[in-house]
Amino acid sequence: MSTVAVTDESFERDVLQADKPVLVDFWAEWCGPCKQIAPALEQISEELADHVTVAKINIEDSPTTPSRYGVRGIPTMMLFRGGQMSSMKVGAMPKAKILEWLNEAGLQQPA
Repeated sequence: MSTVAVTDESFERDVLQADKPVLVDFWAEWCGPCKQIAPALEQISEELADHVTVAKINIEDSPTTPSRYGVRGIPTMMLFRGGQMSSMKVGAMPKAKILEWLNEAGLQQPA
């Protein structure tokens, strides 16, 4: 499963009411570092499809949700579980670091 586009309107349903953890990437079209991490997030969404949903929200198209969660810089990644934000990382990082962060946040990954 590839990444899921989320909007202000669908955030409640797609993220807060999701039945498994959701990694939300707050990004914008003009953001170079956001484009850098996009392929890694696509790979993670494929590899961990049974464990986590990877969602992307464009802060330009949907400004309400980022301001509600205090997003100040992008890319910002937040992990939501059971309707609550449980962990956050700001800035671009390689795939291995994203996986390490998810592991530290308690997301079980296949061996």
